[in-house]
Amino acid sequence: MPDDLDDTDIINRHLAVNFLGPLRVTEAFVPALTRSKGAIINNLSLSALVPVASTPAYSISKAATHNLMQAFRALLSARDVAVHSCFTGPVNTDMTRGFEVPKSPPGLVAAGIFDGFERGEDDIFPDAYSERIADGWRTGVIKALQQEFAAYVPPAAEVAQDCCHH
Repeated sequence: MPDDLDDTDIINRHLAVNFLGPLRVTEAFVPALTRSKGAIINNLSLSALVPVASTPAYSISKAATHNLMQAFRALLSARDVAVHSCFTGPVNTDMTRGFEVPKSPPGLVAAGIFDGFERGEDDIFPDAYSERIADGWRTGVIKALQQEFAAYVPPAAEVAQDCCHH
C-alpha cells in the first residue's frame, strides 16, 4: 500500500489544503458572491475524477473537493452564484517534476480555464490532456446523476440559512 495511505498526517494535510481551504474561502466569500452574482472557479484535477495510484491522498482530497463544489453549485444556484470546476491534466510545475507524462504549460492551462469560464462551462477541461474526456464527461451518466440530485435542493429560504454557516 502507498505510504500516504498508511499515514493519516499526510491525508490530513492534503485535506486541509485541498478541501478545508476551499470550503473556508468559499464560505467567507458567499455573501459578497451573492451580492455581486459572482462565480467560484476551483482548480481541481483529473485526480478528482479518478485516483492516481502514486498519490492517493492527493486524489482523495481532490475528489472530496469535487463533491464539495458540486454541492455548492446546487446550493448557490438559487443565489445566482455560478460554480465552475476545472479538471486539469498534468501541468508543467514543480509538483509534476519527475513524472514522465505529457504536461501542459501553466499559461496554456490558465487561458483554457478563462476560455471555459467565458463559454459558461460548469466543468472546464482546459488542456489537451483533459479535453479528450470532456465530451464523455458532459454527456455521461455521472453528470446526469449530478443534475438529477441538484433538484433535491431545499427551498431557497432553507438554503440561505443552511448553506455555508456553521
